[in-house]
Amino acid sequence: MSPAVSPCRTENLSIGKHLFDTGTMIAKRTIFFSVFALVAVAAVLGVIVFRSSNLPEREGAVKTDASVSFKPSHTTLVHLYFSNPDNQFLIAEERNLKHPENPAFFAKSIVEALIRGPQQGLVRTVPQNTAIRAIYVTQEGICYIDMTAAIVDQHPGGIKSELLTVYSIVNSVVLNVPEVEAVKILINGSESTTLAGHIDLQVPVKANMLLIR
Repeated sequence: MSPAVSPCRTENLSIGKHLFDTGTMIAKRTIFFSVFALVAVAAVLGVIVFRSSNLPEREGAVKTDASVSFKPSHTTLVHLYFSNPDNQFLIAEERNLKHPENPAFFAKSIVEALIRGPQQGLVRTVPQNTAIRAIYVTQEGICYIDMTAAIVDQHPGGIKSELLTVYSIVNSVVLNVPEVEAVKILINGSESTTLAGHIDLQVPVKANMLLIR
């Protein structure tokens, strides 16, 4: 005969099984939420890394694309440098422009005025279909100006014209924006060797006072 199992023992076995099942369920839930938390943390870190990798390449850069609008704090008198009629040197044309506090926005306003052209009998130096793709200024005082390919495709060519185009932009920005020491011109987001085959654009360019009359 099989030994009789007391009701008390049966009840204890049932309770033990219930506690075991409950403990297993709690353990599974704990593991699930721990894994979920780890995945959530990994996702947040991934977003942070992705955003960091898409910041301007140079530390301390203040970047804006051509579509960004800004609220000017005041206007100021600037000197825009255009070519003389004989295409031999640069002459300053005075212009009152909006002067936002951000140096990148101020530089953008200046270059846009150059693209619109002179108002006092001088000669434009930048092809009128040129547009600004982005401008940013580094803590080291380098102003990166990214322009569309029209500045190359529609340039008249010749070493003198190229020289005046480059220094029209460089002088106008450097001599009006105190935070800028030199200008680096980019074309369609990439470094360009020259505009028309003569002036080296692979390094930041400083102002040239010898071209001004």
